[in-house]
Amino acid sequence: MQAIRDTLGGQIIAATAVVPNHSQLVVNGKIRDVSVNGVDAHYAEVRNLVIIDGRKFDDSDVSLREHVALLTDKLAIRVFGSQRAAIGETIKINQLQFTIIGTFREKTSSFGQGEIGDETILIPISVMKYFIPFERVEPVYVQVRNASDVPAVTERVAQILEQRHRPGAKYVVQNLTAILDTANQIANVLTIVLIIVSTIALVISGIGIMNIMLVTVTERTREIGLRMAVGASRREVMLQFLVESVLISLVGGAIGIVIGLALPLSVRLLTDQVRVPISPLSVVVAFGVSFLVGVGFGLLPARRASQLNPTEALRYE
Repeated sequence: MQAIRDTLGGQIIAATAVVPNHSQLVVNGKIRDVSVNGVDAHYAEVRNLVIIDGRKFDDSDVSLREHVALLTDKLAIRVFGSQRAAIGETIKINQLQFTIIGTFREKTSSFGQGEIGDETILIPISVMKYFIPFERVEPVYVQVRNASDVPAVTERVAQILEQRHRPGAKYVVQNLTAILDTANQIANVLTIVLIIVSTIALVISGIGIMNIMLVTVTERTREIGLRMAVGASRREVMLQFLVESVLISLVGGAIGIVIGLALPLSVRLLTDQVRVPISPLSVVVAFGVSFLVGVGFGLLPARRASQLNPTEALRYE
């Protein structure tokens, strides 16, 4: 980690390492396994942690090997009842007393894919060295100053690791660009699948609207003939049924939009760690598509109604 800092210098904002370990805590009379990670003062910044109560580590905590700790918000609640109540309390890790100076959570949850779980404790990396037989740093995080330097820094970090360790040792160096590219590929495939499914659903719905309107035209043949007899033009009759078709489609679209918005909003009620974004443009597009479906599949019934012969329509039983 220090070699990365010294070599890359001004290209990076910070480099931080994690030394993982495990321990046990007594919670409500029961022994619980918890993750204990040794970190430095830059960890909270690089990992984008949100300090809920108290403070994060500073350089003096690491250099002076202070016995201080940070707890995840969920662990603080389970052990002390609340996050604020945990501040200033002590816990025992590997027979040493640690004072809790803060509680935290991830700004964006990694859902257990990273080194931070629901029950994680952070202590200074300089203290963690005394708990382990050999130093095992996993992982190292590097925050780059300029986005354009990410590929070059990624390659340079891989070279530093290879130069400082035995030949043949394998190290995985990833950047968020590669991860985002993979996520975008998955998202694109899902988007295509959803477009196909939604297109099929729209076609089926449009056919349903068209059938309803054709039945409506048949049932209201005498009404159509009467309107034409008192002076309604074919264009006005066509517009009448076209408007009805569009209204049916817009009402269905509005119900679908309400359900679609209710799902991400309900997630926010269950947890504040997951945010499902709502795009205003998607609402506008949904209304636009509903309108087009109503026009496209209502055009045939509307034209059929407008082309009826008034005399024959009035005779219709």
